Amino acid sequence: MNTEVTKELLDRFEADFDKERANRVAMHAVMSKGVCAAAKNADAEQFVPHTFSVSLEQGKITNQKKSGRCWMFAALNCMRFQTMKKCGLETFELSQNYTLFYDKLEKANYFLNSILDTLEEDTDSRLIAHLLSAPLNDGGQWDMLCSIVDKYGLVPKEAMAETEVSSNTNEMVAYMTEKLREFACCLREAHRAGASREELLAKKEAMLQTIYNMLCICLGQPPKAFDFEYRDKEKKFHRDCGLTPKAFYEKYIGLELSDYISLINAPTADKPYYQSYTVQYLGNVAEGRPVKYVNLPIEELKDAAIAQLRDGEPVWFGCDVGKRSSREGGVMDTRIYDLDDLFDTTFSMTKAQRLDYGQSLMTHAMVFQGVNLDAEGNSNRWRVENSWGDQAGRDGYYVMSDRWFDEYTYQVVVNKKYLSREALEAYEKTPVALKPWDPMGSLA
Repeated sequence: MNTEVTKELLDRFEADFDKERANRVAMHAVMSKGVCAAAKNADAEQFVPHTFSVSLEQGKITNQKKSGRCWMFAALNCMRFQTMKKCGLETFELSQNYTLFYDKLEKANYFLNSILDTLEEDTDSRLIAHLLSAPLNDGGQWDMLCSIVDKYGLVPKEAMAETEVSSNTNEMVAYMTEKLREFACCLREAHRAGASREELLAKKEAMLQTIYNMLCICLGQPPKAFDFEYRDKEKKFHRDCGLTPKAFYEKYIGLELSDYISLINAPTADKPYYQSYTVQYLGNVAEGRPVKYVNLPIEELKDAAIAQLRDGEPVWFGCDVGKRSSREGGVMDTRIYDLDDLFDTTFSMTKAQRLDYGQSLMTHAMVFQGVNLDAEGNSNRWRVENSWGDQAGRDGYYVMSDRWFDEYTYQVVVNKKYLSREALEAYEKTPVALKPWDPMGSLA
């Protein structure tokens, strides 16, 4: 068989294309409107309305703006729910800038520690290439946020407000990444020149001072103590003076974060269900809790999320938000775009195949604030709180069909009390360490 694209082959392709009227109609529609607009299924939205049998009330929609802090916003949106309940607030926000500051500082330290741990690796090895690829990006995981909270506490947004840079992190991340790659080069060259471990650690400490300085210049200095002032729904004024960030967390949020664990659904052959997993070289706080998941069938993720929602508590989750979703109207449904008819082909990969072949992984974290249950108690759609401002979706909220959940939701975080004994025992097993580039190591 000829391995080239020949003129004869092109002529046949052209003739086959031209003889189908639907191809010409599709071509003109897509060329003028784009793929998704041309393929949008107008009937799909009526089958996933924004109504829910279980629906929690939350404050104003948050906005991560031009930053990749969705995982952080989603976690803080879950936690602010507790403050709003305790204080009787109509709306409230925790400082995402505060957690950003310490996440960046801890990630820099974690990266430099990883460089020190891999000094014998060749510079062109896959591991070193992976470490250098994105030493300080904005993404993260639930366990990484918990490590920040455990160590540094939290503060209200007023105590450390957003800056131009926290809302638009590209420049800061680019220059700090440049410094960290330079620092990695310095440490590896010093090692080759015979520097001792103690000398390398001293160099690392000086490097962290540079990163700290850059963070202060970009984000401001984190508060050590502050006054918490607010007016509740009854218009009564409250003031609590001299709170430390950890004292604020304990008094006004108070979740026992060790009770919350990550469930994933990765139906690939290399990851049996009812087994725990971790990911090599993934983390932020060196001494913090490791990233750890238990892999379960998709129905168990749903059951645990439903149980927590019915008890009145939101659920953090991670998904591949860009697949089969519409920002306009806020619909996440596998049938929202009729791509099979548009292109006269079938997109037939399974969830496992998409993971194995790089077609899908977790890209975004949001919060479940509700679910619709049918007469038998089964879910058919989910209420999703996003962090893209109130102009995205419907006033900032999305609706996710149950079939979309099956295909593109990869992780939920729930209180362990909602899990079966089998799932809990699986979580407590010694975790299998996945390679750093495994799709389950992706950051939201």
